[in-house]
Amino acid sequence: MKDFDKICKDFENIDIDTYAAVLTEKAMKLIPALSAFSEDGLSGVEIFASFIYGAIAADGKLSEDEYALIYPLLHAFFGDSINYEDAKRAFSSLSKEHKELKNMVDDMVDLIGCFSDEMKADIIIVAMLICAVDGKISLKEKNWIKKLIK
Repeated sequence: MKDFDKICKDFENIDIDTYAAVLTEKAMKLIPALSAFSEDGLSGVEIFASFIYGAIAADGKLSEDEYALIYPLLHAFFGDSINYEDAKRAFSSLSKEHKELKNMVDDMVDLIGCFSDEMKADIIIVAMLICAVDGKISLKEKNWIKKLIK
């Protein structure tokens, strides 16, 4: 447990340049692998986005830092018609539908078990990066990450 907490602390203290470099490296590696894994026509980007959303949903809150991270995805889907406040309201209403949000997060935990150890490790790194984007991995986020690790 001490090692896990230390790893979380290390992720919380990553500088922005390293953060961006690692996230980009993992995305470039994971997206093609996720595309190859998909059996239902989802693209690697869609599956990768689901893991990012699952990481954001792990604590049930959407911070400005998390929004900045997912903004390119939202912009691709909704264009200029969505801003941080709109996204926050939408996320908040989804959070109120706790069962739906919990199911989404649980689905991510189930899905990761299907991947190779290397791919699973990369996804966990991405999850930890996303959870740490606001400088703190909350207890709820830590519990979700632990489920991914199992």
